[in-house]
Amino acid sequence: MSNLTLQLKNVGKTFRQGNEQLQVLREVNLDIKPKEIVALIGPSGSGKSTLLQIAGLLDEPTVGEVYINGDLCTGSSDNMRTSLRRDYLGFVYQYHNLLPDFDAAENVILPQLIAGVKFSEAKDKAMWLLKRLGLAERENHRPAELSGGEQQRVAIARALANTPHLLLADEPTGNLDPNTSDNVFQALLEVVKETGLSALIATHNIDLAHRMDREVALKDGRLVDARAATFVSKGKNFY
Repeated sequence: MSNLTLQLKNVGKTFRQGNEQLQVLREVNLDIKPKEIVALIGPSGSGKSTLLQIAGLLDEPTVGEVYINGDLCTGSSDNMRTSLRRDYLGFVYQYHNLLPDFDAAENVILPQLIAGVKFSEAKDKAMWLLKRLGLAERENHRPAELSGGEQQRVAIARALANTPHLLLADEPTGNLDPNTSDNVFQALLEVVKETGLSALIATHNIDLAHRMDREVALKDGRLVDARAATFVSKGKNFY
C-alpha cells in the first residue's frame, strides 16, 4: 500500500463553453498522507468543487492522474470507480441530502447494508457515530425533525459509516450559522482524527482552515501553499 492516501499528478480540467475552452484546473499536484487533514481554500468559482469531484472519482480530469492508496484510478471503468468510492471514499456536501423518509439511524445504516455489512453491525456502527457526534437521543428522528446542524452531523456520520480511507467535504458547514458551524466542524475534526482518516475539506472560512494540518489554495487554476496565495478577504471568509 502507498504511503499516500490521495495523490494528484499534473491534473488539469477544461470545460467547453460554446466555441471557447475554459481551463478550470492547471497542473494541480497534491499529496495527502494517511491521517492528514488538508484544507482547500480559494474564492468562489476557483475550482474547489471541481477538484473535489476529480479526487472523489466523480469526474475525470482532462489531463493528469489520480491515485487512491497508490492505485491509478484515472481511466478506470465505471464499475471500478463505483467500487473505489464505496470502499475508500466518504463524501460530505454543503447540503446534507439525507433520505427524508428514514430516521437518522437509518440514514447511517443504509450505506453499510449496501456495502454488505450485517444489520446488527451496521446499527452498532451507526449508534456509535451518532453518539460521538452528539446525536444519541435523535436517532429516531427524521431529517425534517432535526435542526440544520443536526442534519449535517447525520450526513457526516453517514459519510464515515463505511470507514473510508479518505473523506472529501465540500463546504460542509457553509449553510449553518457561525456558532452551529463551529460546533459541527469541531465534531467533524474530532471524529476524523479519532478514526484515523485522511481528509480534504473545502471551506471559505479561514478560522476553520487554520484548524487543519495543512492549507492549500486554488489560485488561477493552480494549487499553491495557502500562505503564499493572495485573496480579497472579508472578515473570516474568502470571497
